[in-house]
Amino acid sequence: MTEVTDLRPRAEDPLELHLAEVQLLLSRHRRVEDLVHKQEMPRHELVEELVHKQHLVELQKLLERLNLNHIARILETLPEEDRVMAWQQVTESRCELILERLPDDIREELVGARSYASVRNMLNAFELKNGRLSQVQVDSRADLANLKPIWVDLVAPSAFVRAWVGKYFGLELPDPEDLTDLEASARFYVDDNGEVHLHSDFLLEKSDQTRNVAVAFILHNNILFSVRNEELPVFRLQRLRARTQPGYVTDGMDVLLDLYDADVEYSADALEDIYADLEKVGRQVLSPHVSDDEAAEILAEIAKGEDLNGRIRRNVLDTRRALSFLMRSRLLTQHQQEDARQILRDIESLDGHTSFLFNKINFLMDATVGFININQNKRISKLTSISIVFVPMNIIAGIGGMSEFSMMTDGLPWQLSYGAFVIAMGLLGYGTYHALRYFEQRKSVATRRSRSA
Repeated sequence: MTEVTDLRPRAEDPLELHLAEVQLLLSRHRRVEDLVHKQEMPRHELVEELVHKQHLVELQKLLERLNLNHIARILETLPEEDRVMAWQQVTESRCELILERLPDDIREELVGARSYASVRNMLNAFELKNGRLSQVQVDSRADLANLKPIWVDLVAPSAFVRAWVGKYFGLELPDPEDLTDLEASARFYVDDNGEVHLHSDFLLEKSDQTRNVAVAFILHNNILFSVRNEELPVFRLQRLRARTQPGYVTDGMDVLLDLYDADVEYSADALEDIYADLEKVGRQVLSPHVSDDEAAEILAEIAKGEDLNGRIRRNVLDTRRALSFLMRSRLLTQHQQEDARQILRDIESLDGHTSFLFNKINFLMDATVGFININQNKRISKLTSISIVFVPMNIIAGIGGMSEFSMMTDGLPWQLSYGAFVIAMGLLGYGTYHALRYFEQRKSVATRRSRSA
């Protein structure tokens, strides 16, 4: 009887053992998924979905059994692709606690790697404790009784939640669906009660689409209220920074300025992604030969980059308008004024990058269209050559159809006369074709010599 060998690595350290189990599940998932992709079978999509869920459920159960520190160390050790896949299987209620235990670079990578849509995340309140931003769970009106927040964040709130939160704090919270006013007077203003209202756009970049999400800010009694329709990576990142770094924020205005600062950083990261994508596209465009199918893919990538670059430009322009309004309204302290000026300087540096990217996109677009025209000209040139070959043949054929030809071949069998006529036409076309090739080769040789000279 053959002995079955356990291929899993043996480790005395529980962390190493758990890491090995996670890696084994991920490798099995990739192997089976690749195998299913390659197999042709009936109901292929259903089979692939069942296999996909099977391995992910096993991974979810494994991660549920592990403590937070072990999950954080495992995510830190895994490569980027496996890290994101494992992170998406972590229970939502444990995500914030795990992110606090990760380094800044990995934390920023995972913040936008999944969406959060639970009802509990509809309302987030934050207090300042020992110089750090502390999140307080709010599930009902009774939870607000002993709360002294500096930031109340609402994500896709229902009308009922907006009503009782606004009633408790003594203000009216807007509906996120109505944040579409474009006039500056409707987007940035201070009302008669001293409340500061700002409606700003924040960039949301996803793999399938990129868009600007409208966010309403209200500063009321030194408390910042933010209302939006969906979760944004910038907000999650700022919450984590303020919770892990003492003295990062001191009041609601600090939170607002830091959100604008993080949005500018997020836009800068998105610009770097555009640079990387356009560099790949540039290598394709500058290759000696670009087919029509490749040109179509290149144009799609260029259009995607142009759309994202335009949204970034609009986003930073909106942030500039908001900061200018705050500075003109004399609502900032001296330290906050300096922070706002620094953010404006960062925005000015991004303006040059967006302008450069627009020029680069136009160049790549023109170059790609030029390759498409070259390919069309080549096809037209081939058709022209074919038509030139058949021109003398058509002339001879016309002569053969005249009555004079019948008179000239009178007395000869028609098989012989027309057979010789067809052979003469073929020889004439063959000679014309080779004459064209000779002149084309001679022209290309002369062009090469002129370039080398």
